[in-house]
Amino acid sequence: MPYVDEISKAVIILIRAGLACRVTLCLIALMTAEEEAAQYKKRIRNAVVFYIAAELAFVIKNIIIYYFS
Repeated sequence: MPYVDEISKAVIILIRAGLACRVTLCLIALMTAEEEAAQYKKRIRNAVVFYIAAELAFVIKNIIIYYFS
């Protein structure tokens, strides 16, 4: 099981880094292109929703592993 935990931690770090990059790029684009503001706000919202879903998936995985160990 230690391999699963190491891979999970690496994936979580990648997801967090990806979210930070995506939100940063969308905010920069939001400042430069005001006519497409709604589109970039929706992209930021979708990225945050994905992040929440991904974190919940890993929490559920940890609960299942703890329960069956």
